Amino acid sequence: MTDTPLASPEHAMERLAESDHEQVVFCRHQPSGLRAIIAIHSTALGPALGGTRFYPYASESEALADVLDLSRGMTYKNALAELDHGGGKAVIIGDPHRDKNEALLRAYGRFVESLGGRYVTACDVGTYVTDMDTLARESRWVTGRSPAEGGAGDSSVLTAYGVFQGMRACAEVRWGEASLRGRRVGISGVGKVGSKLAAHLIEDGAEVVVTDISPEAVSAVTDALPQVEVAPDEAHLLRSRIDILSPCALGHMIDDDVVAGLAQDGSCQIICGAANNQLATPDMAEKVAAASILYAPDYLVNCGGVIQVADELQGYSESRARNRARQIQDTTAAVLSRAMRDGATPDAAANRLAEGRIEAIRGLTNILLPRS
Repeated sequence: MTDTPLASPEHAMERLAESDHEQVVFCRHQPSGLRAIIAIHSTALGPALGGTRFYPYASESEALADVLDLSRGMTYKNALAELDHGGGKAVIIGDPHRDKNEALLRAYGRFVESLGGRYVTACDVGTYVTDMDTLARESRWVTGRSPAEGGAGDSSVLTAYGVFQGMRACAEVRWGEASLRGRRVGISGVGKVGSKLAAHLIEDGAEVVVTDISPEAVSAVTDALPQVEVAPDEAHLLRSRIDILSPCALGHMIDDDVVAGLAQDGSCQIICGAANNQLATPDMAEKVAAASILYAPDYLVNCGGVIQVADELQGYSESRARNRARQIQDTTAAVLSRAMRDGATPDAAANRLAEGRIEAIRGLTNILLPRS
């Protein structure tokens, strides 16, 4: 990727004029090659919490668009998870396999520290527990660290568990039983989360077919779970008979072509996965509903990971975090029930629930506290 400069302040303001973000910070450290953007969407519920994505964006404009979308999604995700955190996200521009190094990560950690706790970071695509340990050498506002460093470790464990619980709630609404036994689930993307989700599904008696652009990721899953079927690519997965589609790779998978294909086949009844921003456009929620497919909003069911990293900030308790992640099933059921009651899409119902909590808690600032 060419070393193009970050977006100018004028360009950033144009993008922000269309958003409701509180703060966007452009970070650059030439000696290490760091180019990053931190976006804080809201601190109404508390410090913004969200992962750092390390990805080879084609341009700074693409990176900015992604971080704005992702950080806004974190506000809703954290609200639905009933966490005392607002929404934030960060992106580091570059190829994590080629550009990641200690100096770059520590420089980024210093930028996180400079925000004074307004933003707390964790792992995301392209970053790992070991990277968080490195960031933590420069910043207090890092979670998702290794057990050796006092952290909880890999947050994909509870992310997958939460998606599984959300899927069980969808199954109960659609088929009258909170079980995936005998259901055929297609997982697109079997990385950190998708592979663990496959294990939960197999244990529950589901049939699982997977695909991933990485042959190594597919091999790792089939080695651990030999009963899993493999589709050669996403197109074949979508054409196969599946009861549930589970997007677990990058976002914007659900577009007009995908919905039309699923509707034509008629077997897919549920979309429930771990990927962020699954809908290609906002109107896709209505189109999915019109195709008689039940959609579980991604920021509702994939919040197990953020539950885990938030719990780590108060001294990690695995049982406490798992119990909270188990409640994703109840929250999903409540959202789907509200959607049916209001004649709305699950996406709209989830938004209303999150926005209601944000407004209720925001009002607490009207109660003045004595200065320490």
